Order: sequence, then structure tokens, then C-alpha cells
Amino acid sequence: MAEKPQPVRVLYCAVCSLPAEYCEFGPDLEKCKPWLIQNAPDLYPDLAEELNSKEADKVGEQLQSTGISSPASSAPKAEEVKRLPGGKIKKKDKKEVVIEKVVRNKRKCITTVKGLELFGVKLSDASKKLGKKFATGASVVKGPTEKEQIDVQGDISYDIVEFITDTWPDVPETAIFFIEDGKKVPAV
Repeated sequence: MAEKPQPVRVLYCAVCSLPAEYCEFGPDLEKCKPWLIQNAPDLYPDLAEELNSKEADKVGEQLQSTGISSPASSAPKAEEVKRLPGGKIKKKDKKEVVIEKVVRNKRKCITTVKGLELFGVKLSDASKKLGKKFATGASVVKGPTEKEQIDVQGDISYDIVEFITDTWPDVPETAIFFIEDGKKVPAV
């Protein structure tokens, strides 16, 4: 006779209450990591290695702060990065203004201005000034990336660079770019 099948024992995470195999898909893996390392090291062997590398980095930072290790031996960070949930890396936004002309209905144009808020410019005030200067409609809208941008009716890309640099001196001319044929081109 065949043996009677035994029930499967499932190890549930004490933090997120999911099975330990599914913690990486749960609400917050960072909170579960200490519990997983202690109770289920065979499921996530890379977590133990990550913990060891973090401890090595901490020791290196302590040595560097006391002056034992030279700062040249550690790799400098090129850009600040921010970790999002799920381990994705979000790079810090570059301070630049991007101007793009979008054609609609064959002859009508909309000029979009993105990135002014990175220089401390209030977008609602900027849209009013752009609308008055070029005698068109201008509004603050959310773009496809959920960031706010200014939409100005008409093709004003010919002298918007001069207006931006004169009105807001904090915005350097070297930080203004046009998008032409899908490529970013400096405005200078």
C-alpha cells in the first residue's frame, strides 16, 4: 500500500504574515529581512550575503572616519540614489529645464516646459508670466510621469529661453534643453 501523504508545513513570516517564500512580494521586504535571516536563511541566501557586505561597509566607514583607511580606497558616489520599495533605485533629478513643442491638429502647437520647479520657481506664477508675455493660454498640468509641467498654447520656443533666463536668474542658460526629433539638444 502507498504511504499516506503528510500535510505540508508552511513557515509564515511573523512580520507580514505571508508565507516566507512570498515576503519579497509583500508590503515591505526591508522590515521582514531580519526575521527571514534568522528563521529562514535557506530561502534567501542572498540576504545573509547582503547583511555581511553591509557590516563590512560599516566597518570601512568607521575606519575611514577614524583616519585609519584612506578615502581614496573607497569608491566615491557619482550621484545620490534613493531606494524605492521593491529594491528599485531612483536617481536624483538633474536640475534642467526641458522645452518641447508638441504639434496637434496639423497646425496647432503646444509648448511644454518641464523642470522649472527644480530651480525654486513656483509653477503657477511662471504660467501666469508666460501667458502674459506671449499673449496665450498657459496652465500647469500633470505630465505623463505624474510631474507637473507648464503647457503654453502656440509655438513660443523661439524666444522662451531668453525670457526664462531674464525672468528667473537662478536658471542658467546651460541648463535649458530642447527636445527635437526625440533627442535632447542644448538651447545654447
